[in-house]
Amino acid sequence: MKTLLFSAAAAAFLLPAAAMAQDDAGSSTRRIEPYVGVMGGVHNYDSETSKQGIPPVGYKGRMVEGVAGVNVNVAGPLVLGVEGTASKGVSGDIDWEYGAAGRVGVKAGKDSMIFTKVGYQWTNFDALGKDSRDYHGMTYGAGVELSPADMGGSAQSSNIRLRVQADTTGNFHSIRPMAGVVAKF
Repeated sequence: MKTLLFSAAAAAFLLPAAAMAQDDAGSSTRRIEPYVGVMGGVHNYDSETSKQGIPPVGYKGRMVEGVAGVNVNVAGPLVLGVEGTASKGVSGDIDWEYGAAGRVGVKAGKDSMIFTKVGYQWTNFDALGKDSRDYHGMTYGAGVELSPADMGGSAQSSNIRLRVQADTTGNFHSIRPMAGVVAKF
């Protein structure tokens, strides 16, 4: 399972290099956009046993999350990317979570984007004790990144985006709404 995490991390480093090589070859449509962000939200697990072995108790917790990734504008409004996340529980049953995901998005307006993502996530539950094992599984999600330039601002573009998303793990065994700010550089 950790092979998937290392593969995603390797892709995060190789994708920008491949995109720059394409740019050097004369392609004006490809542009790389690394980004970082801070988000907050809640993760609610259902009380049904899943293949990942998450205990059927209905764990939940509020968390703060750091996100880092890179997007590549492929063609027209199409965007491909990879990102990694690390979350710390601030209240409730979740101690921390970390994961990696691939993203596909469509640009909307000047700088905004609608996206979906698929990846893998590990969760450690504070409620199970200090040295409890990590539970893991596939994660799926969708969201939107809104630019101030598209929300009535006078700027032609902006490096800051308001991000709202909802994710789930396993076979829809949880709901994880998150909101925050993402900055591209």
